[in-house]
Amino acid sequence: MDYYDLLGVKRSASADELKTAYKKQAMKNHPDKGGDPEKFKQINEAYQALSDPQQKQMYDQFGTTDPQQAQMNSGGFHFTSGAGADFDDILRHFGFGHQFGHGFANQRSRRNKDIRISINLDFKYLYTGKTDSITYRLPSGKTEIIDVRIPPGIRDGDNIKFQGYGDDSIPNIPRGNLIIQVRITGAPNVQRDRSHLFMKLDINVFDCICGSTKKIKTPEGKEISITIPKGTQPNTVLSISEHGLPDFNTRKRGNLHLEINCKIPNLDDEAINNIKKLIDKF
Repeated sequence: MDYYDLLGVKRSASADELKTAYKKQAMKNHPDKGGDPEKFKQINEAYQALSDPQQKQMYDQFGTTDPQQAQMNSGGFHFTSGAGADFDDILRHFGFGHQFGHGFANQRSRRNKDIRISINLDFKYLYTGKTDSITYRLPSGKTEIIDVRIPPGIRDGDNIKFQGYGDDSIPNIPRGNLIIQVRITGAPNVQRDRSHLFMKLDINVFDCICGSTKKIKTPEGKEISITIPKGTQPNTVLSISEHGLPDFNTRKRGNLHLEINCKIPNLDDEAINNIKKLIDKF
């Protein structure tokens, strides 16, 4: 993938242009707005690289921010060759430091690989959070079990990282990390915008005309009473404070927004004639 293509900018783009493009692409592809989680991840990776002057310079010169790949792209230098020493100077210029023969190897082997897994979380646990015991297999064949505390308000596609619980295949260096991606399931008729929730509420057209009080069940499973004002128009949105989700950071509850859908009943001829008589009086 090309970082500049992902952000939709030219290679000569300024820092401000990169930032503006990143915000635009991030909003467009955010998983909470129906975007592709993998592309959203790539967009973040691209901006993190291009917004760092040293990484950007390496990417522009070698097409990668990976030192090992940069070495290969520059002609496949070897540790013991004179060219290797030149490449060590290049790496030092990009902030990797040390002599190439040892520093580069240490940079690449500082820890084992990360392990990535995903878990499903029922929508109802977004209100309370949940602790689960997760079993996963290492590349070495060993099985690990870890207790995962999923906080309230977590978003679909969010990652939880456990340092030192990843691959352990290479001895004498630290383990990689375990990265767990959370996928939200359930509540297909509920839309989410951060801590706010949106759903449709079907009511009889006469309730829209005359007004009424309705008992509804929220996505949380609580039964609450709401007032439908008389003369309510179709597609009116009623907002109920603090019946949304807890904010991931502050735990403050968002709002539940109900879009009114007025249903037309199938009436018999007598009922229709009575309504016509009523209309004629206006």
